[in-house]
Amino acid sequence: MKAKYRNIFIILGLVAIVIMLLTFHMDYRELWANIQRAGYWFLGVVGIWVVIYFFNTVSWYYIIRNGKGSCPVRFWYVYKLSISGFALNYATPFGMMGGEPYRVMELTPFLGTSRATSSVILYVMMHILSHLCFWLSSIFLFITLYPVTLPLGILFLFIGSFCLACIYFFMQGYHNGMVVKTFRLLQHLPFAKNWAMRFYIEKKESLETIDKQIAELHSRRKSTFYMSFLFEFCARILTSVEIFFIMKILTPDVNFFDCVLIMAFTSLFSNIFFFSPMQLGAREGGFALVVSALSLSGAFGVYTSLITRVRELIWISIGIILMKIGNNKNKKDEMLKT
Repeated sequence: MKAKYRNIFIILGLVAIVIMLLTFHMDYRELWANIQRAGYWFLGVVGIWVVIYFFNTVSWYYIIRNGKGSCPVRFWYVYKLSISGFALNYATPFGMMGGEPYRVMELTPFLGTSRATSSVILYVMMHILSHLCFWLSSIFLFITLYPVTLPLGILFLFIGSFCLACIYFFMQGYHNGMVVKTFRLLQHLPFAKNWAMRFYIEKKESLETIDKQIAELHSRRKSTFYMSFLFEFCARILTSVEIFFIMKILTPDVNFFDCVLIMAFTSLFSNIFFFSPMQLGAREGGFALVVSALSLSGAFGVYTSLITRVRELIWISIGIILMKIGNNKNKKDEMLKT
């Protein structure tokens, strides 16, 4: 990627950091006191994401390798792109509007445009599919652990039906590809149809190639598909460990399964408001509502969301820094291969 484009992404991330610092809604001395209260558990909250991002990267790396023994891009470079990509996704409205183009542009010199694009699209699909399965399985976990009232049962029925419909949609996308269909759909939308039509006509061959590569993963590389899904789903479970560590700060009586439910339904609530940059307000409200529904103090949810915000700020900063590290070395490696 050209340095000027990378710098644009870096500026976007820095703007997000500034916005985040201005939206804590509390005195910074009070914020520091809350971090001190967390003690060594706070290190666990930040550190667990080293493992979570590792699992995310393994999932994506399986897709990039596509069942082949060798890979033109190194694993630790993909790990770096994963962290920076997620950092940009936190920063942009509608999610995935910053991180995914960045990943495609960084991988293109190694994989070519179509393969870089298809690998990123496939990983995004896998990421979303794992969320859907996580939410669906959490409904069954809640039913197993807690009594379900009629209103809650109706809500679960709606959420479960939505998840199943989306899973079916994604599986169809894996079978047949979905990029071409998406652009055909966009051609019927009032504000996007002219742009979508021009783009489709100009890039038709490339879009069809990307769709073939998407369909190939599930049809010919089933082991790659399921291993990628397994690591991504495990990453969803590991995010509950963060909630477990935070809740340990507040009370010694922590049930890990409750933390799974808190994480699942909070992430569902946050994704409903996907248009909000850094999900400002949505996550805080989700934490408070879900924690209260589990008969825990609503203050637990507020404190949990606060610590999570600080952790996000730290990892966004790390992701932005990593965007400037290791690029020249990989560029030299690429030139040597060619």
